[in-house]
Amino acid sequence: MVLIAAAVCTKNGKVIISRQFVEMTKARIEGLLAAFPKLMTAGKQHTYVETDSVRYVYQPLEKLYMLLITTKASNILEDLETLRLFSKVIPEYCHSLEEKEILDNAFNLIFAFDEIVALGYRESVNLAQIKTFVEMDSHEEKVYQAVRQTQEREARQKMREKAKELQRQRMESAKRGTSVGMGRSSGGFSSDGFGSSGGSMSGINAPSIEIDNKPILPKPQKPISRNALKLGGKSKDVDSFVDQLKSEGEKIVNLTPTPASSNQAVANAKAKIISDIHTESIHLKLEDKLVVRIGRDGGLQQFELSGLLTLRITDENLGRIKVQLQNDDTHGIQLQTHPNVDKELFKTRSIIGLKNPTKPFPLNTDVGVLKWRFVSLDDSAIPLTINCWPSENGEGGCDVSIEYELEALHLELQDVTIVIPLPVNVQPNVVEYDGTYNYDSRKHILQWNIPVIDGPNRMGSMEFSCSSSIPGDFFPVQATFVSKNPYVALKAKDVTLVDDESSVKFSAETLLFVDKYEIV
Repeated sequence: MVLIAAAVCTKNGKVIISRQFVEMTKARIEGLLAAFPKLMTAGKQHTYVETDSVRYVYQPLEKLYMLLITTKASNILEDLETLRLFSKVIPEYCHSLEEKEILDNAFNLIFAFDEIVALGYRESVNLAQIKTFVEMDSHEEKVYQAVRQTQEREARQKMREKAKELQRQRMESAKRGTSVGMGRSSGGFSSDGFGSSGGSMSGINAPSIEIDNKPILPKPQKPISRNALKLGGKSKDVDSFVDQLKSEGEKIVNLTPTPASSNQAVANAKAKIISDIHTESIHLKLEDKLVVRIGRDGGLQQFELSGLLTLRITDENLGRIKVQLQNDDTHGIQLQTHPNVDKELFKTRSIIGLKNPTKPFPLNTDVGVLKWRFVSLDDSAIPLTINCWPSENGEGGCDVSIEYELEALHLELQDVTIVIPLPVNVQPNVVEYDGTYNYDSRKHILQWNIPVIDGPNRMGSMEFSCSSSIPGDFFPVQATFVSKNPYVALKAKDVTLVDDESSVKFSAETLLFVDKYEIV
């Protein structure tokens, strides 16, 4: 087959996007596209329309047409198969089949079109491969980013050590009466719990724990070279450039992926869990976030757990406290305390306390005091295994069997949703299932909902069949869930006052939620 062009147009013939695959003048392409609506016969649905020179192969998509222009010598069966793949691509990148949505995702669609056709000939690719190629996911890039982040952390650590050394020298010089420039410094608790800042106190709005030093007359300092190393400087330059374009009236497309409806379900489930918790004047919140990627044939491709322990105090009489933690972790998670927390006290006794015990924690603010991270490629780390097994039934369709099993038995997963993609305009015939399910014809997905997965109900399955499908149509499978039980074996054991070591009443909440969980 020779494919001349692919286009998405309205029922009135207005072209929204078009991609040309062979050498041809712009005027010729525009003429071919303009002739298409005139060839349509009112009141009838056609698969293709032919002229003396070309063939139009199209498929209605609600208010739009997916249109292919081919030569008359092209194989019509191959044309229809290619048209079917094009029609699958559009819902993958557009949440709705509206003109505005098509325009907002025009570049992603064009990139996908280029993966399907090269120089007018169909490439041997399926939908999953197209998504992978367009995402341009690179293992080498991930390794490079990991090495770069490690180097940046080491550089920041060396910078902090050098700053401490300079501060000690300045304090010693001040005791000897030498005039050395030194301003007041502060380490602040930012909104996410891990910010730090330096400079004059007038520029800080967030609650902070201060270190007061005697004012010393500053002496002139040498100007810092503009060619010095700045960590993160490039991203700031990019952000300022984007802000400048926005101020000049340019329309900037946000390339950050928008959260799907499944993420909204997770947010609702989190809110439901949090609303059931009674909070005291001292409230601790432990959150785990999961990112998991598993191959369809088995094997863990990515597992990343990140967590944060935050402290909120609403009574000013309880500001000077220490938190005793119980750490029964066996995975080997990496723990990191806030810079103003006494690291030695935490390492030796697992107690969260300030370096300066005379200072209180900030009031009415969620203060991050401890964070952790765990990365693994060991299959034993997977909390919930999902096995999707589509097989061709010999009638042009597939029979699909999908099952799940809870591997981390200490977890109780709630509001579990497993989303299975489906071929376009093909309704599944569900034969057997646990829980409930919902077929979304607009998004071409099958949502499988399980209220609770725990030890007594650790396994479940679903079986359904789809006509006009291939096994690759049912991937990637995505899952979302929340849990009141954390993944890490870490919990608050006691909270005591600094002055008399007496225990005080506190409340705690734990939450595990999914950022991304998919089988590809």
